[in-house]
Amino acid sequence: MPDMTDKRNLLNREGVQHTIHFSGLWLCRLLAVNLLLLVSAGHTFSQTKTQMVRIAKIVVDPAQLEPYKAALKEEIDASVRLEPGVLTLYAMSDKDNPTHITILEIYADTDAYKAHIQTPHFLKYKTGTKDMVKALELVETVPLIPGMKIK
Repeated sequence: MPDMTDKRNLLNREGVQHTIHFSGLWLCRLLAVNLLLLVSAGHTFSQTKTQMVRIAKIVVDPAQLEPYKAALKEEIDASVRLEPGVLTLYAMSDKDNPTHITILEIYADTDAYKAHIQTPHFLKYKTGTKDMVKALELVETVPLIPGMKIK
């Protein structure tokens, strides 16, 4: 049987040469450990939490548009200021139909969203505007460039 020992000449920090013998079994063990590390790292990365991004499409009663916008502004200001998991709440209205409101919502993850909807400022907004909102559609999305920062 051929000798499965690999000899490597290495220099230490002081420049002294050392010969290290690597047996075939030792190399196999090293390879196995490296593969396990790669697999576990991939598993860890796949378990990292991903941002939750969605679009809220809202139709507001025209007679209550101004009070609705004031309540929405108060809620968004508080959410972005007080909640680190609320990354973006960007509200806009249709140019030709201002009672149609669209909100881009970006949360750090689903846990941040779940925490957000339990906050006093969100609950105040939700209960205070329930009679102002004629329609609500929540569109779940999949970011095409996950983690992209908004300037």
